[in-house]
Amino acid sequence: MANSPSTANAKKEASYEDLNEQISILRDDISALTGTIADLTKAQANQLTGAAAQQAEAARQKGVETAALVANQAKDVQTQAQEFVDARPGTALGIAAGLGFLVGMMSARK
Repeated sequence: MANSPSTANAKKEASYEDLNEQISILRDDISALTGTIADLTKAQANQLTGAAAQQAEAARQKGVETAALVANQAKDVQTQAQEFVDARPGTALGIAAGLGFLVGMMSARK
């Protein structure tokens, strides 16, 4: 049972056509995978952008809260200092003069 030359050529042609079809299918699959990977990359980029925006907003809000707290504390200290100066002007003047003298001495020592 030998194969005739025409049968062998038919098998080769069939194999060649099968390979071409399989290569075409593989190209389509690779194209689909490339699209899927691109979509996943875009989705992940959007997710990371959203997370970064949320963190930036949280940091901004924390900064606003901290600035408000510091401003309130500064107002309290200013009020206390003003009350001290109003209650004891002589003592306040003596403290200011003493601090001025110390700063002058420290800046003169070079």
